[in-house]
Amino acid sequence: MRHEQSSELIIKNLRVYVLNQPGYFASLLTIISNFGVNIGDVKLLKRADQSNIREVEMHLAYPGQEEEVISAIKELEGIEFDSILDPVLEIHKGGKIEMCNRVSINTPGDIRSIYTPGVAEVCRLIQKNPEAAKEYTSIANTVAIITNGTAILGLGDIGPVAGMPVMEGKAVLFKHLVGISGIPILIDEKEPQKIIDTIVRIAPTFGAIKLEDFKAPECFEIERALEEKLTMPVMHDDQHGTATVTLAALLSVAEYTQRNLHESVIGLIGLGAAGTGIARLLLSFGAKSILGADIDEGAKKRIASMGATPSDINEIMKSADIVIATTGVPGLIAPDMIRPAQVILALSNPNPEILPQQALAAGASFAADGRGVNNALAFPGLFRGALNAGAIRFTDAMKIAAAQAIAAKANREHKELVPALLNPEVHKAVTEAVERASHA
Repeated sequence: MRHEQSSELIIKNLRVYVLNQPGYFASLLTIISNFGVNIGDVKLLKRADQSNIREVEMHLAYPGQEEEVISAIKELEGIEFDSILDPVLEIHKGGKIEMCNRVSINTPGDIRSIYTPGVAEVCRLIQKNPEAAKEYTSIANTVAIITNGTAILGLGDIGPVAGMPVMEGKAVLFKHLVGISGIPILIDEKEPQKIIDTIVRIAPTFGAIKLEDFKAPECFEIERALEEKLTMPVMHDDQHGTATVTLAALLSVAEYTQRNLHESVIGLIGLGAAGTGIARLLLSFGAKSILGADIDEGAKKRIASMGATPSDINEIMKSADIVIATTGVPGLIAPDMIRPAQVILALSNPNPEILPQQALAAGASFAADGRGVNNALAFPGLFRGALNAGAIRFTDAMKIAAAQAIAAKANREHKELVPALLNPEVHKAVTEAVERASHA
């Protein structure tokens, strides 16, 4: 039976008892590899006299392939199957975040200091001078991560609760990369004005607002209204985080190819939140020729009002030097549509419009997907820099500065478009660049 190769990474962890003698573990790995399964981490869980318990991470080619592997393993001498685990589900059990104290409680005196009666002194201080809350509460280091679940990753409108694992993931990245406390807020509402009113009412709890996975066009109205009503940084990450990292990738492309971004023809396929945000930032950066295609005529009118040119996918593939796709439609770009030396950024997650390796094989000079050109390279430092600077809003200058800082950290020897996500120096550089730009 033929199985279609999945573009989504499927990971299963295999646990087996392996006879503790030469050759048996090697035969296990050989059988797994013969199925076309890539092997990731291998762990020794328990050492015994006769048999060791080992865990093998398998990167499967298609759903259900693990059952075929297990059947073959059960026929091997010296190998006893134990269990199969889904590591993604395992790591999500109980959620990925929790509230933790920054102070310890060891004596009754500690309680008197952090709670009643001592806390009354701090409350009165803040009542007299509300700005003191930035120093004496967690507000200045806390960002609301807010969604209504209408545009979750490539999954679409799945509701706010189903989107919670994504919001928790953003919170983990905030804390790990820049020390910000990110608090997921789920709003079970689709009417923009009700969403706006809700966020305005809870805003005093936070130092900044991060809008996440709101669908277009409502996301534009919500963000614009919040920027007008609130004196704190507000950013819809799907628009501006994606745009910032995309600009960073293009700055690297420009350096490697000696291409002038201001004069290049840039085609955007898909004009939802991400595509529109990219168009807006590229125009602010100085790009003169931007084509935009979308099945929604309203989306094309929106970018036309910004200074871009409405087009269609065929014209973009024929004439654009750089193609950026954010449609959420896997396989939309066929290899025979790519011209030699084109740059292809197929950014839809989790499945791109074309796999980077396919685009390169078809003649693209550079290609990447949303796993590499990931907005998590931008949003932590953008918010950290804005909070450090006491900024009341994000500006295009701050986003462009962040993009330049990201591009500067890419490995030029290996012609990286953007650096590794977990490189702490990247987020430090973005933070510092955003702080400087906020004061410019």
